[in-house]
Formats: sequence, C-alpha cells, structure tokens
Amino acid sequence: MTTWIRQFHPAPQARMRLLCLPHAGGSASAYFALSRTLTPEVEVLSVQYPGRQDRRSEPLLGSIGELRDGIAGALEPWRDRPLALFGHSMGAVLAYELARLLSRDGGTPPAHLFVSGRGNPAQRVEMPLDELDDRAMIAALDDLGGTSIGLLDDEEVLRMVAPAIRSDYRAVRTYRHTPGPLLPCPVTALVGDADAMAAVEEVEKWRDHTSADFRLKVFQGGHFYLSNQFQKVGELVYDRLSYSLST
Repeated sequence: MTTWIRQFHPAPQARMRLLCLPHAGGSASAYFALSRTLTPEVEVLSVQYPGRQDRRSEPLLGSIGELRDGIAGALEPWRDRPLALFGHSMGAVLAYELARLLSRDGGTPPAHLFVSGRGNPAQRVEMPLDELDDRAMIAALDDLGGTSIGLLDDEEVLRMVAPAIRSDYRAVRTYRHTPGPLLPCPVTALVGDADAMAAVEEVEKWRDHTSADFRLKVFQGGHFYLSNQFQKVGELVYDRLSYSLST
C-alpha cells in the first residue's frame, strides 16, 4: 500500500494494530520477530525509512519532523482499527512525535505508546556519532551491540549503509523537544538495565509526558536488549494492549 509500511504476518482478525518504528540505522525487518510473536492476536506493521534496503535509492530524510510527517502520510489506510505505536531508540522519539501529531486538534490518539531504549524526549542526545568517519561511527555502534564489527571488513557494504546511519544519528542529535499538551494515551517505557544510552531514571521520566496510565519495565541487557528478548517483550506488549482494549 505504501513504501513506508511493511506487513510481515497479516492478521485480518486482529482487533489491534501495532506500528513499529526502528532504531537509528535500522530497517523494518528489525521487528520481524516481534511480528511473529504477536500474530495473530495483534497485526504488526513496521516502518521502512528511506535510504535503506529496497528504499536505498530514495533521498534520506535528515530530521525527526520529516520522518514523522512521511510516516503520518502513509498511515491513513491502516487506521480502520485501533492503532498502537512501538519505537526503539530513535524510533521512540519518532513514535512520540507521531502520537502527538495524531492526537492534535481532536484527532484520534494511538491506543498505546511503547517507548524503548530512550530517555524522556526532553533529554538531549549528546553523542555526535554522525560527525565521526564511517569506521569510527560503525565501531561506536558495535560497542553498543547494534551492528556487526564485520561491516568494517567490507568496504562496499560500509559505504552502502553508512549514509543512512549517519543521517539518522544527525536527526537524533539535532532533535529538540517542544513543550505541549500531555499525551492522552497510556505509555509504557522499556529499557535494558545496562543501557549506556538510556539510564533507567531518565526513561522513567516518560511518565511526565502522559495524562494516562504509565508503566516502566526494565529488562536485562544493554541498548539493544530487544534483539534477543522478543518473546518477553511481545508478552508485555500483548498484556498492555489487552488492557488498552478493555478500558
């Protein structure tokens, strides 16, 4: 239906859809395992940002606002059922800004917002990864557990993936939160207990950005705790979405 949205496991009988937004440098396939875990109870959609995989030839978008607007424009065909949002790291900020946009001027807010691996949106990210050269940038991401050091051994692949990663981290670094109305939807924040980019106490401050229910869940692991705990994350997501549908 659109180049922005991927659907790995259609679930036509599901009462709820979950739109997943990847981390900086990530692609829609990052959520394939979560989609498999939640199907058929929840129909999972995953965002494919421009400039990677099958959208590699498209121009990169260098700000959170541009990415948010592109996603919002692609969502309309998918809004015939309740829609929840899940974002990890950069995706958490994008999901938050998308939730604000959907809630604006009497619009229909998301049924639930899940934010993962990111301190509250008012916290600035001071890691200038986008200002490093390609090798140093990829090595820094490897230290966080987010990519394979093998990329450093393949110049062609490195040249292919580095521009999208750099653009995403520039969008993260230059993002500035604008105060506004609290979200009217429940918010669940998730984080690894050893996350070098998102301290638990900063993640807990997401409670200040909603007027509805807030929950915090801490998992074992670092910034990319999600990559090997999709089953546990899926169980939490399903539990919280079931709560949203019942209220």
